[in-house]
Amino acid sequence: MTDRQPMDHEAYQAQARSGPCFVCSFLSGHPDYAHETIYEDDDHVAFLDRWPTVPGKVLVAPRLHIEHVVGDLDEAAYTRLMLVVRRVALAVETVFRPERTYLLSLGSQQGNAHLHWHIAGLPPGVPYRQQQFHALMTDSGVLRMDQASTSEMAAQLRQAVHAQGRPLP
Repeated sequence: MTDRQPMDHEAYQAQARSGPCFVCSFLSGHPDYAHETIYEDDDHVAFLDRWPTVPGKVLVAPRLHIEHVVGDLDEAAYTRLMLVVRRVALAVETVFRPERTYLLSLGSQQGNAHLHWHIAGLPPGVPYRQQQFHALMTDSGVLRMDQASTSEMAAQLRQAVHAQGRPLP
């Protein structure tokens, strides 16, 4: 986790707080919001994080612009979303063999309001003081990834999701 580039926090915050919804923009095909898709169905999408702090960090979101993780989903929709999160997390574990897999729903009404889950596999051997929230924070920069490496990572994750072979309800 040493090959990093600085994160422009001010630009990110400006875009997250005053720009269009990043998930809706990605789904509509806006080129400034392109991401590598890992999984998709009629109701959900999973894609690589643009600013990963750990290899293979994936975001999972409903296609509909939903903002509240508990209140805006009925039990069946919440369960289906969590089954997608689990399926993608299993793929992350297959490809990266993390020591632990972190699952978080982040965002707020102030920025990145579209409901999304972060799936982040903690690489083995990360010193304890650099684990947990420290492993996810961009203060130490984000991983430097070229397009070929990102595309290969996405292909491996897509294959791992596909290899599970069972349809989601």
